[in-house]
Amino acid sequence: MMGERTVLQESLFYGFNLERHVPSDHMLRSIDRFVDLSGIREHLRSYYSETGRPSIDPELMIRMLIVGYCSGIRSERRLCEEVHLNLAYRWFCRLGLDAPVPDHSTFSKNRHGRFRDSDLLRELFEMTVQRCMAEGLVGGEAFAVDASMIRADANRQNSVPGHEWMAPERTGHAVREYLDVLDEAAFGGATPVVPKFISTADPASRWTGANGGLAFFAYCTNYLIDLKHAVIMDVEATTAVRQAEVTAQRVMLDRTQERFGIWPERLAADTGYGDAANLAWLVHERGIEPHIPVFEKSRTDGSFGRPDFIYDHKTDSYTCPGDKQLRRYWQEGRAAKARPPADGIDKYRARKHDCTACDLRERCRPGDAGRKVLRSIHEGARDLARDLSETDAYLTSRRERKKIEMLFAHLKRILRLDRLRLRGPNGAKDEFLLAATAQNLRKMAKLIPMPQPALAA
Repeated sequence: MMGERTVLQESLFYGFNLERHVPSDHMLRSIDRFVDLSGIREHLRSYYSETGRPSIDPELMIRMLIVGYCSGIRSERRLCEEVHLNLAYRWFCRLGLDAPVPDHSTFSKNRHGRFRDSDLLRELFEMTVQRCMAEGLVGGEAFAVDASMIRADANRQNSVPGHEWMAPERTGHAVREYLDVLDEAAFGGATPVVPKFISTADPASRWTGANGGLAFFAYCTNYLIDLKHAVIMDVEATTAVRQAEVTAQRVMLDRTQERFGIWPERLAADTGYGDAANLAWLVHERGIEPHIPVFEKSRTDGSFGRPDFIYDHKTDSYTCPGDKQLRRYWQEGRAAKARPPADGIDKYRARKHDCTACDLRERCRPGDAGRKVLRSIHEGARDLARDLSETDAYLTSRRERKKIEMLFAHLKRILRLDRLRLRGPNGAKDEFLLAATAQNLRKMAKLIPMPQPALAA
């Protein structure tokens, strides 16, 4: 029998339980166990007036932002629409069926004001780290560090050559933030090199072609992760240059020790972190084993390289393949009076007559001058890193370091943070902190099973 079309009829009363309409295996239900925002009001109390009209609940806005970043909803306007329509989003945000959803403009107002002034988003991120530690997901022995470039909300057409850029008379918040960070090691002070182009909309973003394709304006998000379960221990926003990434590594390690009392035994990273000064900082100042490939400058003319020269610690000299010595000073007593080199590089030279009479001269040093070998004052740390590269623990660290690359892939493909929506250094910090918060929450939801309901007797 053909059924009749059901026509919507208004009922006088509805019995609706939002709790029952959210599936037990929904991601937000699992994440909700680890979100504790009970202290957020006290944290923000000094940033609200005691008089006037009541504001939008800050906990509601934070929960909505968590929904957006966990679900890959980048637009705040669309986020408000989704929370309005989606029952699971309403349940997570503690909104009833008839409760109004805040306007999208309230997020911008609070982000540029109270949230940034109080550093609320970092507090939120560190809350997830503390919860991961409480759940036993952090080992604290082996860390990895890396950076990934994220496109800025800027384009080539709206830019000027770097040496022609001047601050406009009427500046937006992105330009003001750029002027504020010109001396910071993470942004303007990272390198004295003037970029080829500077964006007029977001001058703190860096013009870079480091990915090998078309150049673009970008920021870098820097992750410090624990290798046990790839929990993000810290995140830092920097400009897209290698010097800033090394600086961010130091900041994150120190901050992790200060905030959580955790100091790793070893650190895995790629060759970009293997310069002599950074290896010395890890080994001598922080006591961390660098499971990092040493940055080497190899010779391309086919002549003998520095590995072909044997160093003797007792005599502080090198022995060349022709069994001749290279020293810093050939005159007695000069070494004791010498000052440390200003550039941090000691120069070991052979005697000219030894090189002139040597049968290996053409392969060792084509030309008339004697052979010279450069040695960093931090060569001891470099030697330790080379020795560690022969161990099984180093191979394990190199394999596990891929976890941080997987986090970046998840960040860009699943959470859709392949391009920033906010401008300026503070905008990049906000987005990177929220994305890392979402990744840690999703990590706990995946690794920690939901408690099973107790069976009735």
